[in-house]
Formats: sequence, C-alpha cells, structure tokens
Amino acid sequence: MSETVRVECPECRTTHPYTPPAYPCVCGAPVVPPLVPGAPGEPVTHRSWADEWVRVRCGACRREADWPQPELGCPCGTVLRVRVRPLDPVQPTPSPETGPTRRIPRPAPVPAPDAAREPYRPVTIRTARDAVDAAAHYLRWLGFRDVVRPEERLADGVDLRGPGLVAHVDATTRPVELRAVECLWLNGLSTSSAGAVFALAGYAPDARSCAEDVGVALFVVDLTGTPQPLNTHAEALQRP
Repeated sequence: MSETVRVECPECRTTHPYTPPAYPCVCGAPVVPPLVPGAPGEPVTHRSWADEWVRVRCGACRREADWPQPELGCPCGTVLRVRVRPLDPVQPTPSPETGPTRRIPRPAPVPAPDAAREPYRPVTIRTARDAVDAAAHYLRWLGFRDVVRPEERLADGVDLRGPGLVAHVDATTRPVELRAVECLWLNGLSTSSAGAVFALAGYAPDARSCAEDVGVALFVVDLTGTPQPLNTHAEALQRP
C-alpha cells in the first residue's frame, strides 16, 4: 500500500502531502517507490533521460527495475522530485545442497489467452499498413482475438490495442531504438497491459536489453509476414 509523506518545497516553504503511484511488476504485484519521509523536494531545473527513472525492487519477487521518478508540482510553479530510498544490497540465500546463491527466476509475461491453434498462415508485407495488419493477424492467432488498430495513428507509439495488450509495429529500414520500447512499456503500465513490438529491421542493442528488463516482447518480421520471437518474453507469448 502506498504511504503518504510530507514534501516541503524549498522555494516557497509550502508542505504538501504526497502519495506515490503504484506500478504493476511483471509478476503481477504492485510496486511502490519507497520514499524518504520528511525529505524536502528537489526542484527540477533541467531534465535528462537518466533523471526520469529510479531503481526500485519488487517486494514480492525481488526483481529490480527502473520506474518513473516520483514528482510533485507545487502551486508556486516549482516541479519537485520526491526523494526515493536507495536500494539495500540483496542478501545471498545459501543453498543447503550446494552452497551457492539461489537465483530468482525471471517472471514471464502474460500468456496468450488461447492454447489450441491451427497452423499459422502469414500475411505478405508490401506496405507499412501490411506490416500492422500482419502483426494484428499474428496476435489474433496467438489468442488475442480482440486486437484492433486505432482509427488514427497517435503519437504514443501504439499501433494495436486489445484487452491486456498494446503493440507497436515498426516497418522502417532502421533498427527500433530504445525510446520506442520505453514508450510502449509506459503505455502498457497505464492500462496494466503486456507490450509487444514487431520490427522488420531488428532492434538496437540497448532497446533489446531494456525490453528484456521490463517485460516487453520483441518480434522480428520478414516480408512473408512471419514473426519470429527475439527475446524470452516473446517466446513466452508464442508458447501455447
């Protein structure tokens, strides 16, 4: 449960109650950034991508991930970063049989709703619209029957939506970059949905690493319209 703390603005000396938001871990448990009680807010004078994230550990599965840095807007016009307690070191758990530390298994993403499937029949890709259609066709084959394409292409990077799923389709000749994966992941957080990305030209190394960390499934698609899983989360979606 989120704990409310008092945050003082150092610019106008006004104290505000602040309750941090809870985010869903890939294991399904809510994750709340642990705040430092009584710590004054830090005015945001400039922004960088690294400052927008904070490392938090899930209390249920002990998995660490980067989550949005808590912020609070003061009526005086100052935006305040709310201080988060740094992570405590993870204590190793000795195994009675062998002695070494037991590794915590990585949680799998949400499985596809249907188990029984017919052989997949791909949709040939000739245009960018064909690529989106092929991804939608594939997701429905996986079991996400209600996946639809929004009538308008919005700036949020989501090309397909369905119950419990958001997807981005990149039909360009450039590898998908980190920002596209992060944007899709954040869109999934807002609706507690799994995320999947389909790309014709693959992914930048940091995009692949991020997707593995935050639970986004990555697929590469050839021009025959056949997606291939590229990470563990995609493999988990593909399994019946």
